Amino acid sequence: MADLAVLGPLAAYDAEGTELRLGGPRQRAVLARLLVARRQVVPLPRLVADLWDGQALPGDPEGAVRTFVAALRRVLEPGRRPRTAAKVLVTEGPGYALRAAVGDVDAWRFERAARAEEGAPALVETLEGALALWRGPAYADVAGAPWARAEAARLEGLRLHVVERAAAALLARGGAARAVPDLEEFVAAHPAREEGWRLLALALYRSGRQAEALSAVRRARRTLAVALGLEPGARLSRLEEDILRQAPHLDPAPEGGGQVWARAAEAYARALPAADRSRLRTAAGLMRDVAVTGGEGLSAAREHRLAAVAEARRYGDAELTARVIGVYDVPALWTRSDDPVRAARLVAAAQDALRELPEEREAERARLLATVAVESRGAAAGARSLRAAREAEALARRLGDPGLLVFALNGVFVQSFAGAAGGTGLAGGGGAEFGGTGAGASGTGAGAVGAGSGGAGFAGTGAGASGTGSGGAGSGGTGAGASGADGGQNGDVRRDALGAELVAVAGAAGLVPHEVLGLLVRMQARCGLGDFAGAEGCAAAADALAARHGLPLVRVFTTWFRALRASLAGGGWEPYEEAVALLPGCGMPGFATGLPALARLTVAVRQGEQPPADGDFGPYEPWVRPLLGAYGGAGERKAAREALARVPQSPADHLTGVLRGVAAEAARVLGTGPGPGGLVGAGSGVVALGAPGARELLGLRG
Repeated sequence: MADLAVLGPLAAYDAEGTELRLGGPRQRAVLARLLVARRQVVPLPRLVADLWDGQALPGDPEGAVRTFVAALRRVLEPGRRPRTAAKVLVTEGPGYALRAAVGDVDAWRFERAARAEEGAPALVETLEGALALWRGPAYADVAGAPWARAEAARLEGLRLHVVERAAAALLARGGAARAVPDLEEFVAAHPAREEGWRLLALALYRSGRQAEALSAVRRARRTLAVALGLEPGARLSRLEEDILRQAPHLDPAPEGGGQVWARAAEAYARALPAADRSRLRTAAGLMRDVAVTGGEGLSAAREHRLAAVAEARRYGDAELTARVIGVYDVPALWTRSDDPVRAARLVAAAQDALRELPEEREAERARLLATVAVESRGAAAGARSLRAAREAEALARRLGDPGLLVFALNGVFVQSFAGAAGGTGLAGGGGAEFGGTGAGASGTGAGAVGAGSGGAGFAGTGAGASGTGSGGAGSGGTGAGASGADGGQNGDVRRDALGAELVAVAGAAGLVPHEVLGLLVRMQARCGLGDFAGAEGCAAAADALAARHGLPLVRVFTTWFRALRASLAGGGWEPYEEAVALLPGCGMPGFATGLPALARLTVAVRQGEQPPADGDFGPYEPWVRPLLGAYGGAGERKAAREALARVPQSPADHLTGVLRGVAAEAARVLGTGPGPGGLVGAGSGVVALGAPGARELLGLRG
């Protein structure tokens, strides 16, 4: 039996998920009419009257209906042998009936899930899975027909009730912050739903936003008075009083997590059959939550996410694929991908879905575009991914969806480093590739010298940085510094502003992981701008949120920042030892691989020592090899010069400035260039190179 879908335009799918051809409008209307009848017989004369609804009848309308029925039977029962009785679309008495099972029709599965009892295990997942079945208004392509109107309205009313029940269940489970954005959207679309307003106010209160909770109740009061001429009901009025006196019962203690989780997983497995499509979207959402736990959870999330996308694509449904891809909006801070092969496959799937998805599906398109931007970071960044980031941001701002906006801004952030390598994006180049004229970074405010992803050029006429405000002059090299439009610090200034917007938008919407992302973005940017005290404030705020909400990976980044700060202040290598100890098992190979050895090398360069040749430099080895060889004998120095000439273009990531600086230091040791000027690469928030005097200019203290 085919899988029939009426929660949106009428559709049917075979067991492989391929959409079936249901024929023209009247043939499709026959199927819809029988579905509305809910397994009951519809007499042939009734079908004729409903299908033509006062329009001119063909010469043999009953014969036309029989033809439609025969064609539908071939679609719904393709394996039925000739001259055998139909089992799905049956002839009975004076007419026809569709004997589909409850599990074969999305609307019927939705109703079954909607009947889940209060307090049932996995109630939130059951109701959210049911809501995920909706692709648009029920019976969308026949909703204007009189025989469909009442059923479509009934299903829509039930959908609104389920939205409210799902929100209430989420609140009962302690998920107030997650409930707020959906409830805001719900009351905006359905301002007369008093229960929606009550749940929104309660969710805001439980998220620690008491003033906004009270404001929501009063907005509801005004809305009901204007739209309906009514005062709020007893429950909403009582909630207003309880908020004002901060009634203790407004904050119930959540259930024990382990027991709830076990019962939830078991109940959800029973609620939906294994082949149910909504399981894919739920699985992708689960992987999103697992990913932020780090370690094995993050590794497993990457693997299972790709499997869910592959399964969604097998159905040939662009909207399903878009939902499965787009729900995984895990914040991405580091610009080197943990798994470039899987990332490329996800980008390809997202691009395929974009080509197939209608333009009017703007929210889904924005999530796909944000996915392209986030997954194409670092070495995969380019004009295409930068355009995707900008388009996702524009759509998100137009739609006014905070969850969508923070996802899009994450894409803008990771693409902002593209300019450091290729001359586009938010970040400027901050330095020419070797063999040309280098430029440093411009400073603003306290103006760090050569900070951020900018660095001096080498094997030519390197330049320091020019600053505005109290910024210091550049050091190292003989050319003039860049005046600021495209310097590395310009990128850090913009990233700092972007991080501030992430904090504001995510904080207001209760989107804690992206609020933390914004704080970490600001932490890195303030490092690049030489404001290490400001960076510490962001790190401390991120740590506090991470501790409250169980985000263990945050500590990895803040510990590396503090190691950098302490090392720059005279601590040498020792501060990095704790940071390095956090890398094994963190689940972030794109961050961890090669970083300890690179950090040790930068410490040696800053201290004027020969860098250690041992250690695994991983992907950074092409930039490091010339510097290590420069300290060798004549033969090694010759090889180092040849290696320096072959150093690849700096990647579009956090370490662009540091890698350029390492190559510039090789040029200095070899006598072919001035070396890095100022403090280079501090905007990475983890490592930096520096010239003598940079520590004092930055106001660093031991």
